[in-house]
Amino acid sequence: MTENTALTLGVEEEFLLVDRAGHLVSAGPAVTDEVSDPPGQVEHELRPCQVESATEVQTGVAGVTGGLRALRDELAREAATRDLRLLPAGVPPLAEDHTLEFTPNARYQRMGGEFGAVARSALTCACHVHVSIPDRAAGLAVSNGLRPWLPVLLALTANSPFHEGEDSGHASWRHVMWGRWPSAGPPPHFESEDHYESLVEALLRTGAILDRGMVYWDIRLSEHQPTVEVRVSDVAATVDEAALLAVLVRGLAAKALDDGAAPAGKTGLPPELLRAMLWRGARDGLAGRLVDRDGDLVPAWQLVDHLVEQARPWLRETGDEDFAREVLDRLRRDGGGAQRQRAAFARRHRLADVLDELAWPV
Repeated sequence: MTENTALTLGVEEEFLLVDRAGHLVSAGPAVTDEVSDPPGQVEHELRPCQVESATEVQTGVAGVTGGLRALRDELAREAATRDLRLLPAGVPPLAEDHTLEFTPNARYQRMGGEFGAVARSALTCACHVHVSIPDRAAGLAVSNGLRPWLPVLLALTANSPFHEGEDSGHASWRHVMWGRWPSAGPPPHFESEDHYESLVEALLRTGAILDRGMVYWDIRLSEHQPTVEVRVSDVAATVDEAALLAVLVRGLAAKALDDGAAPAGKTGLPPELLRAMLWRGARDGLAGRLVDRDGDLVPAWQLVDHLVEQARPWLRETGDEDFAREVLDRLRRDGGGAQRQRAAFARRHRLADVLDELAWPV
């Protein structure tokens, strides 16, 4: 257990930039370019009304929360100099009366041309967790081990109920919108490294992806770092919720490696059931029911508790157990991001209150 609990972490977050009324503003490149010496990385995104941040490599939860908070603070301060707000929301809550362009970047422009309305509608913000791995075979073991838990991780961070001025009826409308990309969705259960590579090559040959950076599975191997990247979640409403996701992912990854969940054989959860489970997680979040491995509907928190119990030995080993318990207790009391957005709206039936609930303070 000790070797695998030394796994390092990195967290990427995507945000929207909005004016005081909550409408999108294409200031992302200007904001990121003006952030000097960030405590991590800040980058352009597909749409110029977005910004992206990435923490430095971290070993403990304190480093994760500190890094995430510092990056959010830096971006929010720079946005505020333009009278803008940084919005950690999975999709834009308000409707826009104009077409939103792509960031002036050759790759992004090509994506827009190749994928048409799929790319034009892909205005979503996610949270990606990177966990270190010794090699790619280990990464596939982690992918196979985490795969059944994707719906629960999605429900924990669901933070996008409102879109284009209306309640979507889903806790994570981002997940539904993101699923339009031909390479999006849960990964297969991988039999081997050759199996992984053959599927990526097939996506390239068919034009479903333009490059390996467009492998949009909910779990994928990083092409540039020795990590496995878990991409299923909405951008979290708070730093603590993003850090909770990170430590739970690390705990499950360590369990998968210790269990020896190596790629072997055509086993694992059927993809059809996993897709249904993910849809249910996107619809209900923490407020309703999720699907267990037998295909039965159970209270969402029952599966959250089961996930935590599975990861508990590794959470304890890394010193993350108390932090995870505190954040989970808060989520039980106050609700997840989607629930809190809906509660803010219910008070006066104004989306302005939702925006105030979401906007990162300066």
